[in-house]
Amino acid sequence: MVPLSIVVNRHAKLDGSHFAYLEGYGAYGFTITPTFDPSRLVWLEHDGVYAVCHMRGGGWYGEAWHRAGMVSTKQHVEDFVACARYLLAHHYTNPARLAGEGTSAGGIPIGDAIVQHPRLFAAALDVDGATNALRSEFEPGGPANVPEFGTVKNRAGFLALYQMDAYAHVVNGTNYPAVMINVGLNDPRVAPAEMAKFAARLQAATKSGKPILLRVSGTEGHGLLGASVSQSEDLITDEYSFLLWQLGDPAFKKK
Repeated sequence: MVPLSIVVNRHAKLDGSHFAYLEGYGAYGFTITPTFDPSRLVWLEHDGVYAVCHMRGGGWYGEAWHRAGMVSTKQHVEDFVACARYLLAHHYTNPARLAGEGTSAGGIPIGDAIVQHPRLFAAALDVDGATNALRSEFEPGGPANVPEFGTVKNRAGFLALYQMDAYAHVVNGTNYPAVMINVGLNDPRVAPAEMAKFAARLQAATKSGKPILLRVSGTEGHGLLGASVSQSEDLITDEYSFLLWQLGDPAFKKK
């Protein structure tokens, strides 16, 4: 059983009509704990549901839960997918209004969800995400990730990295969801080229007609780490605008 935190207006009817935003990370024993975030109020005010999948690799159940998602067991996209399907089965949302997001190491679950289950999400956010695992250890910040992800220098590590590499599993002619990929050119942890490659590959492969956007900042680093207040606000604004546009909010319809 995978823990799932859900934030929703207490008066909301579970009729499948809500915009849903599912986030997952699943690495380094880190846990996204439920906390108050004023930016989430904007999402809730737009009839939204916010949920966090506490997948293996994180720390929800301690170190054993972390080690259940390392190297050969890292690729637990099924945890993330199971949480998404729970939201659908319990009528929080419907497939046309479901979005997924992953940041940094969370790029593994959202990237793999995009390529392995392209019809599950209507839209996705990949924020400075690890999406080309086979090449990550050759990036400036890559060697530090070897204990968590593995190395291509041995067979077990190579197979694990290949399995979690979203870029390597993009298939031409597939109906991929709408995707916005965020890149900070000063990112010391995940090379900007990694996200740019993933965006270009999806753009070339998709036949859904939905946008694959690459959002590039010349001043930002890794996610919101070290970002100014205005940079953080700009990123959140762009993310919510993109999702509400793609999930069908009339106020965000393209003109």
